[in-house]
Amino acid sequence: MPEGDTVWRSARTLDRALAGHVLTASDFRVPQLATADLSGSRVVCTVSRGKHLLTRLQGAEHGSADWTLHTHLKMEGKWEIYTPGQRWRRPAKDARVVLTTDERVVVGFSLGIVELVPRHEEHRVVGHLGPDLLGHDWNEEEALRRLGKDAAVPVGEALLDQTSLAGIGNMYACELCFTSGVHPLVPIGDVPDLPRLVRRAKQMLEHNKERAEQTTTGDLRRGRRMWVYRRDQQPCLRCQTPIRVHMQGDAGMERAKYWCPSCQPAPA
Repeated sequence: MPEGDTVWRSARTLDRALAGHVLTASDFRVPQLATADLSGSRVVCTVSRGKHLLTRLQGAEHGSADWTLHTHLKMEGKWEIYTPGQRWRRPAKDARVVLTTDERVVVGFSLGIVELVPRHEEHRVVGHLGPDLLGHDWNEEEALRRLGKDAAVPVGEALLDQTSLAGIGNMYACELCFTSGVHPLVPIGDVPDLPRLVRRAKQMLEHNKERAEQTTTGDLRRGRRMWVYRRDQQPCLRCQTPIRVHMQGDAGMERAKYWCPSCQPAPA
């Protein structure tokens, strides 16, 4: 699933393509919105909230409803921008939303969530989220308070809880555990310096939000962009110990956790 910085870039791409333009057509290829028509609406902006995308629209006529198109990329979703008549790079059967202006055709492929909500009810779809690491309203103190609600939860799981802080996916969770020197199974209440870990999380996302290829090591060379993520059995970039991996989380929600046995000793 995309990390928060990837979703932030998607929001910026959509905003640049659509903001200020009037929709000449809309095509929703999901059953619950099959008859929805946003043609004539003006796109106000697109913003990210954690891993969620909110495209805000102004009603076509005075007094008509202002809507927010709420989408989530999940595992395979992606928004792509085309010019009218340009051939799509992905199959049409994967398209879930098509928004058209005079200059652009914007297609959402394989989106995990597609819904329209009245603008004043956005809180229904994102109000449960914790502070957004890339949001204008980022609040470190509130994020730490939420993370500390259950001190027994393993840090590798706690970092993925979007109701505590929004924007961290499995990649960053693994990398943050490594750079903090803690095993993913260590209870969050036992992390030596949790504020430092949270600040590092924000720093990682901020540094990567403008990049097409993410890195946590600062090295963009192939095979050296990540400390541990997806590097099982490869030598640790610090100590040369082979990286290990295990599955963590509840059934159906398991994630592969990568760690270095030397740099991140397992809890007793």
